[in-house]
Amino acid sequence: MPTMKRCALPDPSGFFEIRFESIGGLGAHAAGQILARAAVLKMNLNGAHFSSYGSEKKGSVVRSYIRLGAAEKPIRTSAPIDSPDVIVVFHGALMEQDVTMAGMKDSGTLIFNGAVDEVHEKLELIPCGTQIVRIDAMNIAVEELSRPNAVMLGTLTRTLPFLDADIVLKALTEKFAHRNPQAAAANERAFLRGAQEFELLEGVGKGTGDLPVIRPSPVLGYETAPIGGVIPYPGNTVSNDLSTSRTGLMPLFKEQDCIHCGSCATVCPDFCLVWSHEEGKVEKTNGDSAVTVRLKGIDYQYCKGCMRCIETCPTEAMTRVTETPGLADQLRVPLFAQSTPTN
Repeated sequence: MPTMKRCALPDPSGFFEIRFESIGGLGAHAAGQILARAAVLKMNLNGAHFSSYGSEKKGSVVRSYIRLGAAEKPIRTSAPIDSPDVIVVFHGALMEQDVTMAGMKDSGTLIFNGAVDEVHEKLELIPCGTQIVRIDAMNIAVEELSRPNAVMLGTLTRTLPFLDADIVLKALTEKFAHRNPQAAAANERAFLRGAQEFELLEGVGKGTGDLPVIRPSPVLGYETAPIGGVIPYPGNTVSNDLSTSRTGLMPLFKEQDCIHCGSCATVCPDFCLVWSHEEGKVEKTNGDSAVTVRLKGIDYQYCKGCMRCIETCPTEAMTRVTETPGLADQLRVPLFAQSTPTN
């Protein structure tokens, strides 16, 4: 097991702050609740937890904040955590956004969900004094029929010695034990694997000093907002990227097994299937040429991994596979000529 840098709880004059960077559906909000509850009720710490999110739609950005301090130290702020001691990234695609790692301390810890041997270019910007931990949480969650939050909690408690792993695991188990015992057992397995199967990356961060804080500010004000009832940038959804919504699995299209019946198109909520219209392939009884519509593939930029196409396909031309780094870009069939594969 890698030797971890000790992260001690600060003296009573300060707080230890953790920020979870995630998307809806991976359980970051629940993980923050579990951690803060265990720390306050069972570890004699004072703590606070809250999250920020938008529409709560699967795939939207979620940030969860946990402040911990000595029992006698009151917490008199509910402001978002700009400069955390630990940043936990629940989805690898979020690593491409500067705001995800904003405020990272040179003495802090970054834990990110990434496949074995996966190293993001953005990690070079991390301060050289930051401890960087990689855990393949998505793959572990898929194998154990759990969610990444259980895995990330296991890694986090192993990284922070002042957190009692047994207490956090018990709090995680109790949350699901009564309503879903199978989920509780799966979460326990995922938690324990998260505490064992992480990797400590050495010599990756090359930055100097703490990363700057990025605070979101409104783009438009009362003087600069466009007139109501208009769409200033029509067709802007072509730039959308739903790949962050996938949770470790993706549909795989096998053209040789497809009968082009269109059943998948009737259930796809994001219209990410690519069809071709070929004239003259079929002759009608009156001798006029007809248009043949054939499925060519999937544009994974717009696929959120709901798996409706797999459930509907009558020939198993659509199958469920584990998403490995680069696989979606390799198999992607673009819907639009001007749309380029995402990183």
